Amino acid sequence: MALLKCDYFSEVLGLSTSMSVILPEISLPKGTEKHTYPTLFLLHGLGDDHTIWTRRTSIERYVERLGLAVVMPQVDHSYYTDMEYGKKYWAFLSEELPHVARSYFPLSKKRNENFVAGLSMGGYGALKWALRQPEKFAAAASLSGVVDIATRVDNIDGKRKPLFNSIFGGNDIKGTEDDLYWLIEQGNNSDKPKPLLYQCCGTEDFLYEENVQFHEVVKHSSYQLQTEFGAGDHEWAYWDKKIQDVLHWLPIHQ
Repeated sequence: MALLKCDYFSEVLGLSTSMSVILPEISLPKGTEKHTYPTLFLLHGLGDDHTIWTRRTSIERYVERLGLAVVMPQVDHSYYTDMEYGKKYWAFLSEELPHVARSYFPLSKKRNENFVAGLSMGGYGALKWALRQPEKFAAAASLSGVVDIATRVDNIDGKRKPLFNSIFGGNDIKGTEDDLYWLIEQGNNSDKPKPLLYQCCGTEDFLYEENVQFHEVVKHSSYQLQTEFGAGDHEWAYWDKKIQDVLHWLPIHQ
């Protein structure tokens, strides 16, 4: 395996940014056509960065035998959104990042070899990306995700309120492309391919009830959702365990 830190300039953000990338080692016979790797885009949570998954879990060891590349971008506190008063992180994530990563590394463009996952804010980002661009992903996983962003933003107060105002501008999120429930509804009425969905959350997590409600809605939709609820809190011991379940669940070699 190779763990790489890539520093580069983002045209969309107008600044230098970084991503961490795990690449597998596969020996190919001489003269073999260029090989590209199935890829997991792995997203961080609020307050974290592109290094957090390798610092707080053993993700590099977990993917060693899977032949799977992992791309971990840096998106600040953006909720993977084109911020009302800030940077265009949705455009960065959904358009520029895959193009840049594939220009530097041998990553597959095939839908059935691309996956996305994340925790907390990143769980929201992973589901939003796959639901808005289902033609790009075979599967998406949310670990302790913020799955009802509209209600959360409506009820936010205290020190987090300025942050959410900078992201969403105080606008109503319900019924927009930032609303996972609305995206599920739109997908029900679409003939676009539907990515497999995975959701987990610990029963001691402050997001548990939010995740239960999301599960109840999605299980009556046309999406195939695997849900795992059990003991656990909003912390890294839980995520280190569950990312292994996600990797086992991913349809990597289908």
